[in-house]
Amino acid sequence: MLRNQGSRSSHHPSYEMIRDKILNGELEGGTKIVEEKLASELGFSRTPIRDSIRRLEYEGLIVRKKVVSPTEKDLRNLFEVRMLLEGSASKAAATFLSDNELEELKECVDIGRNGSFEEIMIANERFHAIIVNASNNDVMINIIDRMQSIIYLFRHTVVFYNRPFLIDEHEDIYNAIKERNAEKAQALMQEHLQKDLEFCLHLLQRRQ
Repeated sequence: MLRNQGSRSSHHPSYEMIRDKILNGELEGGTKIVEEKLASELGFSRTPIRDSIRRLEYEGLIVRKKVVSPTEKDLRNLFEVRMLLEGSASKAAATFLSDNELEELKECVDIGRNGSFEEIMIANERFHAIIVNASNNDVMINIIDRMQSIIYLFRHTVVFYNRPFLIDEHEDIYNAIKERNAEKAQALMQEHLQKDLEFCLHLLQRRQ
């Protein structure tokens, strides 16, 4: 996880429970969020439920009291920001990542090839987090942190539907960083995220 995400452990359990209901599709896009109903279902008072909803609004999973139902424009906007930030972070990673961090990146690639679904999800998140943290730019890290839940929604999509060449691209990015080729690492990360975008757009269009 990103280094400033430690505060998440202090969130009320209802935050994780509501977030998971959204991410696993139990609360579908467009579903109206009703505090009283969730409080009753989850067995909590309304105050922690309200705080959890506020956090999920901040992260982009709830918009105007409804579960987010991303449009094509939403996807393009999100990925445009990710390409700019993570492309820049990949450039920094090629300069600053330590040997230990490079080993961690390689482990993420290996798990991506051989792990279970859950292991692959965690390794995918870790791969991107190591690179973002390499930027050493707290503003960039905080922006990405704010986007984590909505990013997770799309990460789940590309892993669940087995996007072709996903792990090959991670390995190429890893190799460029290991070779200290900053320009190549930046270009490869941007291409990788562009392909994630195209894959998600394709699925979105099929559902419409």
